[in-house]
Order: sequence, then C-alpha cells, then structure tokens
Amino acid sequence: MSEAGPRAGRAASQAAETRAATAWRRNLLFGALGVLGELMVTAGVLVLLFLVWQLWWVARADASAQTAVAQRLAQQFASGQGGAPTAGPSNPTDPTVPPGSIDGSAFALLRVPRMGGPQMVLPIYEGVGSDVLAKGVGHYPKTQLPGEIGNVAIAAHRVTHGNPFIDIDRMRAGDVIVIETRDRYAVYRTVRSIIVAPTAIEVIAPVPQQPGQVPTEPWLTMTSCEPKFSGASRYIVFAKLEATFTRAQGLPAELLQAPAA
Repeated sequence: MSEAGPRAGRAASQAAETRAATAWRRNLLFGALGVLGELMVTAGVLVLLFLVWQLWWVARADASAQTAVAQRLAQQFASGQGGAPTAGPSNPTDPTVPPGSIDGSAFALLRVPRMGGPQMVLPIYEGVGSDVLAKGVGHYPKTQLPGEIGNVAIAAHRVTHGNPFIDIDRMRAGDVIVIETRDRYAVYRTVRSIIVAPTAIEVIAPVPQQPGQVPTEPWLTMTSCEPKFSGASRYIVFAKLEATFTRAQGLPAELLQAPAA
C-alpha cells in the first residue's frame, strides 16, 4: 500500500494545525493590542479630565479666592488701611518693617490689562515660596517696592493656582502694568521680554541682568514658567516706571483700557 495517502494526510493536518496556531497567535496579538489601545484611550481620557479639572475647576476656585482677597484689600486701601508701609530696601522709613509685608500677606494689587482685561485685579503677596505662590502672585523678598528706584520683582504660576500669569507671553512693548499700594498707583510700561534658564537670578537684580550695578531707574520684573505646563525655563517681562499717582489723584481710567490685539 502506498504511503503517499497517509503522508499527505499528515501534511494537511500539520498545515491546518499551523494555520490554527497562527490564527490563534494573531487573534491573541490583536486582542492584546485592542486591550492596550483601550487602556491608552482610558488613560488619555483620565489625563484630559484631570487637566480640565486642574485648569478649569480648581483654577476657577483659586481665581475666585484671589478676587475675594483683592476686593478686601482694595476696600482697606480705600479706607487708608491694609498693606505694608511704603518702605523697601532702598528707602526704608522703618527698619523694623520688612519690605512688602509679613511673609505670605497681601500688600498690593496688580492690574495687567493685556493679560486679564480692565477688570483683572490680583493680590500680590510677600514671598515667593511654594506656599505663597499657591495663593497667587508673589513679591521677591529684598527686591524694591512699587515705585522705588531699583527693581520690584514679582512671580506667579502660568497654570494652576488660578493661572495668574497664563498669558504672560502675550505681553507686548508698551503694555501697561499697574501696581496699587495703600497710598499710590505705580504705572509701568513693558519694555521687553526674554526667556532664560531657571538659574538666571540676575533678572531680578536692582538693575535687571546687571548684578552689582547701582540702580538709578525704577524697574519691574515679572517672572513665570516657560513653556506652559513646564518649569524648564522662565518667561521674563521687564517694565519701566512711567508715572505714579497718589490715592487722592486716582488712577486715570484710560490706563486700564484693553490694549489693541
């Protein structure tokens, strides 16, 4: 009897088994890829939901809290109370009072029409520790106070904690920045913006970027993270004092008009 028939049968059986094994492996692979894809989609959705929660809901709550602080401080200013004496390292009126105010306390108000429109008002706190910046804008200790010769330096997060400086990269030369204290309004005009490494502390020197130089002009430096969602670099805005107005004089309304696009 010829062996061709059984041999052909075994070959056909082995081929069928091979095809079945290949199909099983392929189905297993596709199944695993499908599960992995679903997990990745789920993870992506969770990340997106977290970002929405962090950047919208939490930021909205933080911004609301900052607005409430600003309103209280504005009321105190109007009644001649609140904030620290206008005293800083270059011109102290009372050596027992540190620049700004007690660490973590709000002592001034910030208005930047380019970043938040005419209605945006943010409290400025003394200090730039993580606990202070979690509340909003912080004033670098030992830098000057608003209106003084030298450099008043402030910092804030771009995202999270109310997103106070989220649009700092929109600032343009000539944009108005107003800092209100208990007794006056200091009006600055933006001069330029740069991006530096986080270690470039010379940007907050009394003469910006020129450490060791004796200041002869009043400057303002704003600092924040660059890019958004990262601390890889720092976005810096330099502005120079243009004018000061006493509380009795008031702040000209046109200075808070929204700038052209």
